[in-house]
Amino acid sequence: MSAARDMLCDTARAAFAEAAKAGIAPVDEAGFGLLLVPEEQGGFGGDWGDVNAVLQIAGVVVSDLPVAALIVDAPLLPAATVSLMAGAMGQALSLSIDHVNMRQQFGRALGKFQAVQQSLAVMACEVRAVEAAAAALAARLDAVSLDPSAADFEIAAAKLRANRAVGVVTSIAHQVHGAIGFTEEYDLHRVTVPLMRWRGEHGNDAFWATRLGRQVATLGGRGLWEAMTARSA
Repeated sequence: MSAARDMLCDTARAAFAEAAKAGIAPVDEAGFGLLLVPEEQGGFGGDWGDVNAVLQIAGVVVSDLPVAALIVDAPLLPAATVSLMAGAMGQALSLSIDHVNMRQQFGRALGKFQAVQQSLAVMACEVRAVEAAAAALAARLDAVSLDPSAADFEIAAAKLRANRAVGVVTSIAHQVHGAIGFTEEYDLHRVTVPLMRWRGEHGNDAFWATRLGRQVATLGGRGLWEAMTARSA
């Protein structure tokens, strides 16, 4: 991550921490609505990599505020939601790891039990896959100047991958936490509840699977390979 993006993320964390108590106004006042506006038009001149980084933080700190809608237009909201989901899943994983390393059962930490380790390994694979999908989507959007129609394949693939991960991530997170994960005072529900909501926003699993499948069928085997290799060139 570049120094400029580090600074942007630090600013986002500060603004979101205030927004968590005061509502969306601090985020608006900090100028995040101008993140994608060119510098010559008075904006930050950011790219989708910046949006992805900022929204992952929002998915952790202010998951109940409409930060994505402040930053992007409606056609890009599915892509923005993937970033929110990646951030929330990462937080669910971090909370789960911290909990099993601290919680003692039968004289040793929960994290020492093989079954718990295996569950967290499965969870970590899902989280990293969604993070990778969000990063690939960001790269594609930047390459096509934020044209959602030119990145429709990546948007569909990323949203479907994120949707499919929600069930695994939320169930394992709550399994390893036990009853404490459902309490109002503990932070886990602040990311798992939004994850279940985001799964259905802007299209559920069936919607994105159909959209992606139609594109693949239209391209055919050779066309799909050529399209994917052209993107990575």
